Amino acid sequence: MSFNLPPNVILPVDEIDVRLDPAPHPFERDNAEAIAAGWAEQSAGNPALFDGTMVLLSTLTYDKGRLSGICHAVRYSTFLHWRRHSDTHGAHHAFAHAMPVSGDGALVAIRMAPHTLNAHRVYFAAGSFEPEDFVGGQVDMHRNMAREVAEETGLDLDAAQAERRHHLISTQGGVVIFRRYRFAQTAQALAAHIRGHIAADPDPEISEPIVIADSAARPAGLMPYMPALIDWHFSNV
Repeated sequence: MSFNLPPNVILPVDEIDVRLDPAPHPFERDNAEAIAAGWAEQSAGNPALFDGTMVLLSTLTYDKGRLSGICHAVRYSTFLHWRRHSDTHGAHHAFAHAMPVSGDGALVAIRMAPHTLNAHRVYFAAGSFEPEDFVGGQVDMHRNMAREVAEETGLDLDAAQAERRHHLISTQGGVVIFRRYRFAQTAQALAAHIRGHIAADPDPEISEPIVIADSAARPAGLMPYMPALIDWHFSNV
């Protein structure tokens, strides 16, 4: 089976074996004309979009804590086409979430800037996997998380204590692979650092930090999967 993850269930992940296949993704190859047409429409509506390189899965399976998969480098326009046809057999998206946890136990999320694809949405700083996230053909989760968190927030994940285990939740919009990183600083100190980073960035991807202090918090704009991650965190402190 190409994809066997049950939907909307948080699962523990003890081993990750996701590899980059140099062959073209069949989804990109078979939908080239539709992808080009969709990109022309999307980029006309949002000129800030950039058709860079990322990766898209062709298989992802879970078995007794082991996550295995194969992905291929594709253009961002291919991903946007997949988003409109996410029920397509043989293609799926996954991304990694570092969950910053403050010294006083809060989660520190972000709100995306108005010019981005997920404008005004709230989630943890993250980005899609790129070919550079694969070392020796094998995905390096921390490498991806650290880069994206640093770029968007200025926080250094290497200064935090990473939990040993990852977890995941599979949704219609993709598979979220997440891991908690515990910082010594308070939530307000982390938020102040992020605001300073935003102010110094000439083209910030995020508009503000969002502190989630308890399980009842539901900031406006939460991505659909975020309540499950919030509830899970405060139930497993």
